[in-house]
Amino acid sequence: MVVKYYLIIYRVKNSFMKFSHALMHNNFTKSDMIAASKLFKGKNIVLTQSKQVKKFESKWSNWLGVKYTVFVNSGSSANLLTMAALKILYKNKNEIIVPSLTWVSDINSVIQNNFKPVFVDINPKNLCMSEEQIFKKVSSKTLAVFITHVQGFNGLSNKLIQFLRKKRILLIEDVCESHGATFNNKKLGTFGKVSNFSFYYAHHMSTIEGGAVCTNDKKIYELVRMLRSHGMARESGNKRFEKAIIKKYSKLSPKFIFLYPAYNFRNNEVSAAIGLNQLKSLNKNNEKRKKNFKYFLKNINKFKYRTDFDLKGSCNYAFPVILRTRNLRSRDNFEKILVKNRIEFRRGSAGGGNQLRQPYLKNFVKKINFNNFKEVDHIHFFGYYIGNYPSLNFLKIKKICKILNKIKL
Repeated sequence: MVVKYYLIIYRVKNSFMKFSHALMHNNFTKSDMIAASKLFKGKNIVLTQSKQVKKFESKWSNWLGVKYTVFVNSGSSANLLTMAALKILYKNKNEIIVPSLTWVSDINSVIQNNFKPVFVDINPKNLCMSEEQIFKKVSSKTLAVFITHVQGFNGLSNKLIQFLRKKRILLIEDVCESHGATFNNKKLGTFGKVSNFSFYYAHHMSTIEGGAVCTNDKKIYELVRMLRSHGMARESGNKRFEKAIIKKYSKLSPKFIFLYPAYNFRNNEVSAAIGLNQLKSLNKNNEKRKKNFKYFLKNINKFKYRTDFDLKGSCNYAFPVILRTRNLRSRDNFEKILVKNRIEFRRGSAGGGNQLRQPYLKNFVKKINFNNFKEVDHIHFFGYYIGNYPSLNFLKIKKICKILNKIKL
């Protein structure tokens, strides 16, 4: 009965698709529903964080190539937990260098933990942070560089990694949009002190809603585990540490010792079961996305749209459609034609374009000179993306490119 119920939801959901080309399609499959429905069978059903969550954390760590993973309820929560952990562990520096093109929660997590965000422009070849601007904006107060690997592009270089090591500056990776992308034949998310992932519906793989904090640092891992669950000492996973805390606070109930003012960012067994099932197909799906992207770039008009991206190691969940024109009237016409052809799109990338133009920053960033952010501003006003997913075939891609190429720009 449970399986039938989920399949009904699946059919109804897909019957209301209003786009001929959506940002994502079929990223939640029948096999995912069947995997989730198995949890509802038998006696003593447990759906809150338990064995499936632990299993998913272990499998994800193995797939990525790190020691530790903490499964949480969103990529935004992963960002917030990471910054909260840094605030507790590192007291002497308060600046975090951040991208101007990213999802809003990256910047919010910095501000909410009383760090100062220092913004840099982007590299148009990969939409990630300009390393030359990073070098210029590092100061004695810089604790970390919080890099976003945008849309599946790699934002790292040997020069940047060596520079940060020499300066003893932490690298934090946001890999929410880049599952499976690589640098030097290693997966992104294995280079930083901490890396964050999202398993939102529209990303490379999904747990519907979900995220992860990944690290090789045992101290950070244990701290993030506690911060995920109300700051409780028993959530650290370190029995020796827990015993010492119980002894120190002997007048408190041993199971309810709260060490930090923290959160409830736990995920659940259903999401973990879906993640375990989706992980089986991730590598295969990523290979299809890579082929799709190369075919898209081959067929789109390079005189109207940018095609000169750095593809080495990339694994793109979207097709960037960046107009070469700076004419607003042409841009508005472009959008009208996409709407007419029912092609779903996002302007300014996923996070609302240039973050420095967003009102939430008005009390935190003063005197912005937008001449220093020309590349991200071009994406803000003239940059788009459309969906790239495994079920998309070359015929459909060619049809989309034909529509795009006919637009007068």
